[in-house]
Amino acid sequence: MTDNLNAPSSDVPHPIDTEYEIGQDNVQRFGLDIHNPVFAISSIAIVAFVIITLMFQAQATEFFGWLRPFLTKTFDWFFLSAGNVFVLFCLFLVLSPMGKIRLGGKEARPDYGYLGWFAMLFAAGMGIGLMFFGVSEPMSHFASSIGGTALDDGVRTDWAPLGGAAGDAIAARDLGMAATIFHWGLHPWAIYAVVALSLAFFTFNNGLPLTLRSAFYPLLGEKVWGWPGHVIDILAVFSTLFGLATSLGFGTEQALAGFNFLFGWGTGNGAKVVLISVITGLATISVIRGLDGGVKILSEINIGLAVLLLIFIIVVGPTGVIFDTVVSGGVAYARDIIPLSNPFGREDTNFSQGWTAFYWAWWISWSPFVGMFIVRVSRGRTVREFLICVILIPMLVSVIWMGAFGGTAVSQVMADAEAPVVSAAQELKLFVMLEQLPLAAITSFIGIVLVLVFFVTSSDSGSLVIDTITAGGKVDAPVPQRVFWCIFEGVVAATLLLVGGSSALTALQAMAVSTGFPFTIVLLAMCVSLYVGMRRYLIALR
Repeated sequence: MTDNLNAPSSDVPHPIDTEYEIGQDNVQRFGLDIHNPVFAISSIAIVAFVIITLMFQAQATEFFGWLRPFLTKTFDWFFLSAGNVFVLFCLFLVLSPMGKIRLGGKEARPDYGYLGWFAMLFAAGMGIGLMFFGVSEPMSHFASSIGGTALDDGVRTDWAPLGGAAGDAIAARDLGMAATIFHWGLHPWAIYAVVALSLAFFTFNNGLPLTLRSAFYPLLGEKVWGWPGHVIDILAVFSTLFGLATSLGFGTEQALAGFNFLFGWGTGNGAKVVLISVITGLATISVIRGLDGGVKILSEINIGLAVLLLIFIIVVGPTGVIFDTVVSGGVAYARDIIPLSNPFGREDTNFSQGWTAFYWAWWISWSPFVGMFIVRVSRGRTVREFLICVILIPMLVSVIWMGAFGGTAVSQVMADAEAPVVSAAQELKLFVMLEQLPLAAITSFIGIVLVLVFFVTSSDSGSLVIDTITAGGKVDAPVPQRVFWCIFEGVVAATLLLVGGSSALTALQAMAVSTGFPFTIVLLAMCVSLYVGMRRYLIALR
């Protein structure tokens, strides 16, 4: 893969005319190459956050417990509306003449084949989440749906999506799958695609630095290299770091639960810190090896293990039920996507606020990381090919994955209302479900390995992305900078897990939502800027 990402091909008709040179504001001392002031402000703020949070753990725990529900209840309409805008915007680009634009120019060709490309997309975008929620989310929506609605003074207190499906197991399963696919389908990947496409277009086709501020050149002009751009990049660093920390926290909780389930290991704070330290160390090694020698290899290994585990579940589990769940769940998703996307007048507020609003904020907070990583591996694709593949392929994989894992767990519950998977903790449900199938010890261990390798690839990829932003768009910045961010990703995740106590994941989710909220505004403006930039580009082609 070429490191000269910022050079537009010779056939690019009209790169943006700017005198700004990549890295011109960087400070190059002590073997470092860092952007001033993005690196300084970001790193100092994050170090201060860690220190203050650890010094005032009781107050931090109380604050995080208040923050997430406040944001999701107050701004649920905003998160849901923004998610719909991103999906419609991507659909517009696919159908418009802009879809024929090739990222990098007419002569550009992809650096990776489809298999390697899909593997890295999947590993970066959904890996840990699918492992954590693949069983627990379909089960949760199934249980709340079959329980029906409950009212208290005319206000619904249940967590069922839409109107539920009281007493109807099949309808509850389908509605639960529709809600799950909704959270892992078109909307999250449209969010990622908007960021990735914006960065790819302005970098590959206009020669701007590979950093978030570049996507706003049509709106801000040369001001994008000043403080407006600094603020955008700093927000992107915060958003990426805390969004990634949430995913790493999920991975830590599930991996420790799996080790405890199989080998009787502890799950206390000490074990969490040790596991995060070990995985951060492995991610650091991967960072040093680089994109092709680290992330690409790990992603392909992980996708192979994930496919093997998926095939095993389909073959050994309730095969007919799984296929029925996938098909009927997909149909239910197509049927219910509009009411599930509705941001106003919802009666199922627990579901729309507690589930959907959090998910959209989480995806948005993680979008700079996933989006920039997708850019690094997607040069040479047309806009139409890029959007269709980036949105539809991972969505289809998610549907099949959720149908296999969630469908198997739900079938166990439908056969026995007191099945072990019902009472298992959220992070344990995957392993308890696998325990009911043959070769449980082997498949559970493979599940732990998948979580850990997804952990490594996410941390590795995240450090590459944050380093690129804080190096002013340089993709070949010194390795020690990447190591710094890799370590701090682990430190932030460990800090949030420690101060969260028994509600550790609440602290992680609160920070993801808090950074996702301001970045939603940034992404909406990015859509406008991308449209303006592409329109000018097409005019120059004529």
